Amino acid sequence: MRFVAPRRLRDLGVVGMNRRNVSCVQALNRRAYFPRVDDKLITKVMAIEAGIRVPELLAVLRYQGQVKELEAFLADQSEFVIKPSMGCAGRGILVIVGRKDGGYVKPSGAVIRFPEIARHVSNLLSGLYSLGGQPDKALVEGLVHFTDAFDAFTFQGVPDVRVIIYKGYPLMAMMRLSTSMSDGKANLHQGAVGVGIDLRSGRALEAVQFDRSVDVHPDTGVDLMTLAVPEWDEVVMLATRCFDVVDMGYLGADVVLDREEGPMILELNARPGLAIQVANGFGMLPRMRAIDAVVGTHADAAERVRFAIDAFCPV
Repeated sequence: MRFVAPRRLRDLGVVGMNRRNVSCVQALNRRAYFPRVDDKLITKVMAIEAGIRVPELLAVLRYQGQVKELEAFLADQSEFVIKPSMGCAGRGILVIVGRKDGGYVKPSGAVIRFPEIARHVSNLLSGLYSLGGQPDKALVEGLVHFTDAFDAFTFQGVPDVRVIIYKGYPLMAMMRLSTSMSDGKANLHQGAVGVGIDLRSGRALEAVQFDRSVDVHPDTGVDLMTLAVPEWDEVVMLATRCFDVVDMGYLGADVVLDREEGPMILELNARPGLAIQVANGFGMLPRMRAIDAVVGTHADAAERVRFAIDAFCPV
């Protein structure tokens, strides 16, 4: 979406923050259901019960007294992730990729000892990284072995696919690629690259960084328009099925690709942002209106996906 004057955004169907908050988040997501996505443990349990792949849950710590038991448990674990159950924006996530000299190896190659892990978990439990600073739970998950299909498209980070689900239909998708500027995080506000993804093919449509069009990755130099998401049909179906699990009408599903297990849901978001419109080069409003006209006429996730692809991505 290049050099668009603000006064034209409405004509282009761009959804702004006020419309998103009132017409999507507040109108379509029941307040009582927010814990289904805000609490990653609840999300994971519901997904597992529905047969949706998620990273393996190894342990849950709920009380400070359990921290002293963690060292014995981790003695048999060489790769794992520790994260807050109610964290946001990637804060408080500790990734361990191996063991060395009795310590734990981080992705940077730095080696830490258990007392540092114990302090981190204690901080998680106290709510240092949680929404509202409330006491939290610490989740220990198995490490996702990410596909190497995106090695040239990202810098020292984890690429993921964000799919916006509107009233049970896939609305728009993008891939978030980390950069040196974003410190290896897939956060567009910190300088990650957003690549709009075609719902039919899983191929790149347009790419942006800080809301400006880019053609190549700023660190690797790869042509971003050559990006294609493997197993795309399964990615978009997996994301769409999450609507049936949590019953929220405006939802962001973040999908990662494990090289052995395939696509899996990393987390869900009841307040997904709007930068995805910039990454795709068009607004969401026309697609929302098209979905509004057919809600209730498709029996399951597969039919909803087929409608969205046929309606939004003409051959």
